[in-house]
Amino acid sequence: MRFDIMIVGAGPAGTSCALTLKESGLRIALIDKARFPRDKICGDALSGKVPGILKHISPEVTKRFFEFPSKIGSWGIRFVAPNRKYLDIPFKSSPKHVFPQAPGFVSKRLDFDYFLFKCAAELPNISVFEEFTIQDISLENHSVIIKSSEMTLEAPLVIGADGAHSIVNKKLGGIKVKKKHYSAGIRAYYQGVTDFHEDHFIELHFIKSLLPGYFWIFPLPGGMANVGLGMLSQDISLSRINLRKEFERIICEDPGIAPRFENATQMDKIQGFGLPMGSKIRKISGERFMLTGDAAALIDPFSGEGIGNAMLSGKKAAEHAMKCFENNDFSATFMAQYDESVYRKIWQELKLSHQMQKLIKYPWIFDFVVNRARRSSSLQKLFTMMFDDLDLRKELSRPGFYWNMVRGK
Repeated sequence: MRFDIMIVGAGPAGTSCALTLKESGLRIALIDKARFPRDKICGDALSGKVPGILKHISPEVTKRFFEFPSKIGSWGIRFVAPNRKYLDIPFKSSPKHVFPQAPGFVSKRLDFDYFLFKCAAELPNISVFEEFTIQDISLENHSVIIKSSEMTLEAPLVIGADGAHSIVNKKLGGIKVKKKHYSAGIRAYYQGVTDFHEDHFIELHFIKSLLPGYFWIFPLPGGMANVGLGMLSQDISLSRINLRKEFERIICEDPGIAPRFENATQMDKIQGFGLPMGSKIRKISGERFMLTGDAAALIDPFSGEGIGNAMLSGKKAAEHAMKCFENNDFSATFMAQYDESVYRKIWQELKLSHQMQKLIKYPWIFDFVVNRARRSSSLQKLFTMMFDDLDLRKELSRPGFYWNMVRGK
């Protein structure tokens, strides 16, 4: 079967790509190894990028997303320092009542991915192939050939949106993520965790044993919570830490966390996942292919959030795909414009996050900043403004910023 574009992976990156191509006139094959709805091991947090990108892709889908019931609005983030003192930072400096929707959300990937999948699958130019196990991908006679045990698909262009273990990257790309640019995470769902912020702030607990990683507790609809921890793979190897045992120790013994789980029920088993970090610029395209999302290693090194960047890269891949057909050019040279477009949009943020990731290896810095900010409303307002202003956020990577804090400026 022949198509114009094959999108491998129907998660947020792949469906965002498909939705962007809805009026392109191109015939799209949307391929996934699973059958939806399917779970994806993740923290489930949707940053403010997500509704912003959806608005650019499709106002109709955006409206449906705001009406989508399987999510909870989050208005801020709680940073808990190694000394166990916390700092609550709202996502917006304006009063909550002036916004029609929350700035961020938390939604199980089982639900959110299925929502996007259904929106994409109903488009007339999309042919969906679920439970499609790819056995081989190759370039032959100016086409990309995808083979399963049952059929062969081909197209002039393939977009890899198939996650951290991307077969498109393995067969056509060249990204090899090293331990210093890779994190491991584990996650479980709980019912009955107590003492959440009334505005559903997500929580990042920077515990000394995990730095520069963290333990998280994110509220979900129906009184549930996504609970997990993530840590750099190279630090896991160096410290020989067992993530599962550390996860259980924190829930049972940590004085600031354990009391909140006394009457909580674990709803599923602890599951692990990998996070290829966007802490360096990589080649994410080549002749007749582009990589998106986790397949392109675009996860934020500091926060671990990857859904927003996945959707952004899916949108960018779709836009460049249309240029490929307009110019009848699928060469690696022409495809490099996609790389430039993606990194021009997000590299400064990824670079800054990587610098912050390296900085929080030092617990005393984190303790000092939180202690000082708890006593300064103006500093709290500055941190809130940093969520929206990347130039302000750059101050966090400057030693002079902390020196001025020491001097009381």
